[in-house]
Amino acid sequence: MTQHADRWSLIIPVKRVEIAKTRLALEVDARSTLAIAMALDTIAAAIGSELVAAVVVVTDDQRARTALRELEVTIVADVPDAGLNAALTHGAASALTSRVAAMSSDLPALRAEDLSLVLAEAQGHATAVVADVQGSGTTLLCAQSRAAFAPQFGVSSLAAHVAAGAFDLTPVAPESVRRDVDTVDDLRAAVALGVGLRTRQALESLSVELDR
Repeated sequence: MTQHADRWSLIIPVKRVEIAKTRLALEVDARSTLAIAMALDTIAAAIGSELVAAVVVVTDDQRARTALRELEVTIVADVPDAGLNAALTHGAASALTSRVAAMSSDLPALRAEDLSLVLAEAQGHATAVVADVQGSGTTLLCAQSRAAFAPQFGVSSLAAHVAAGAFDLTPVAPESVRRDVDTVDDLRAAVALGVGLRTRQALESLSVELDR
């Protein structure tokens, strides 16, 4: 069994769903439903990782909070209300382990074993980062301690994290850890990779067409 000291607390932000995933070009209710489904699949996969001791979700969205009751997570409000990085730092205060990682909530094809592989690699570095499939953003930031946890998510966040000293684990990261969803093309690629049950059900219920 993996020792508690070797495991991580994962901090996952979920923004208000009515303003999430606007680039998917869907009606607001459909976008909200899909955003929640993708977040739930992401979080469920994270919980399934043998190296994850706890998942802390930072959100002020009531619909998301209600949906998250089915999962074993700690939910904290975005008390700073000062942007994504402040929310992540706030969430880290509720971590159950010294090792802390921040991860995007839009990785619906995430596999628990892929996340475990990357987290195991991250154990050898003070901080480590994984890029999104576009190569400039960040899907995962790992730190050995809360003191070392300094998220810089946003435009060109990979470069910002690397400049701050994070080791780039992108070359060893499986696609499921990098395949975030912002556009219809992203969603199509995630479905091809294999999304979770909730995302599949949402796509079916919404009759979302992904054929070119």
